[in-house]
Amino acid sequence: MPTAEALGKFAIGFDDRDRARLHALWDEVLDSQQWAEGGMVARFEALWAERHGAGAVALGSWAGGALAALRFAGVGPGDVVLCPSNTFMATPLAALHLGAEVAFLDCGRDDLCATLAEFERGIAAHRPRAAFLVHIGGHLAFATEAIAELCRREGVFLIEDCAHAHGASLDGRRPGTFGDAGVYSFYATKTISTGEGGMLVSRRPEVVEHARAFRNYGKPEHAVAGLNFRMSEFTAALGIVQAERLDEIVAFKNRAAREVLDPLHPARLELPPGMVSGLYKYIVFDPIPRSTGRVYDQPCHRLLGHQVDLPVSDWVAEHHWCVPLYYRPGPAAG
Repeated sequence: MPTAEALGKFAIGFDDRDRARLHALWDEVLDSQQWAEGGMVARFEALWAERHGAGAVALGSWAGGALAALRFAGVGPGDVVLCPSNTFMATPLAALHLGAEVAFLDCGRDDLCATLAEFERGIAAHRPRAAFLVHIGGHLAFATEAIAELCRREGVFLIEDCAHAHGASLDGRRPGTFGDAGVYSFYATKTISTGEGGMLVSRRPEVVEHARAFRNYGKPEHAVAGLNFRMSEFTAALGIVQAERLDEIVAFKNRAAREVLDPLHPARLELPPGMVSGLYKYIVFDPIPRSTGRVYDQPCHRLLGHQVDLPVSDWVAEHHWCVPLYYRPGPAAG
């Protein structure tokens, strides 16, 4: 196992041992003469669907999946969408783009994610049409099951923001399958990275069907007012070779965390029984001399000028740090 210093040396998630396989897949795409809406995207979707036990739709970005889910839920002007403030601005911006009002929720100190109590408060106060539950740092929100049940009971369409959660699980169940839809990001910094791209997952076939039409202008019937959020065949090939490594990457990161980093960082974020993190971030609550910064250093309610009191989100922004932890491919990853 590499040292903490070696684990902290930046490395993009791509494993160089896959270079030849990637080039072979790209040759398949070139030979196919079909660079979009072809077999490679379908193969990537099939890999993701099998892992999640849910339907999967590949898109050109996380935003495409989020907008498809919100539009399926009927979100538009005059509607309210609940959103944790401790998230990236992409999450509230998706709802704002559709003319909805965003009502921000506070997070918990233990997991940095929205709490059940905040969802209960937000639903009672705003009667939202939809809500985002954001999984932060590689693990699921600790109250995911209870929040999903609450939203089902109250008729709130729940979208899990899984941008950080590749490879995570709760009692063997994958992120994105607790609510009505989940949306992953494959941006350049993510555990599985295609440079740009996203994947929507859902156990509801009608949501999957809607997203598939939404990503391509609503074709063929144009019953869905979608846009261009297609993923190219070349991008999908890159996703395939990395998705096939995901279990290895998660196992490597968790072994490195337990054996190398945990003894150095007693004031770290700790998971409940039954939860596995993909460790997109290794989060600690003490200042450290070398850090990749914070997951988010400003809550979204501050960035958007919302005059609401979310004390834990403000506290979290100032009191957590991320220890560098990068996948080191090769024999040490076994």
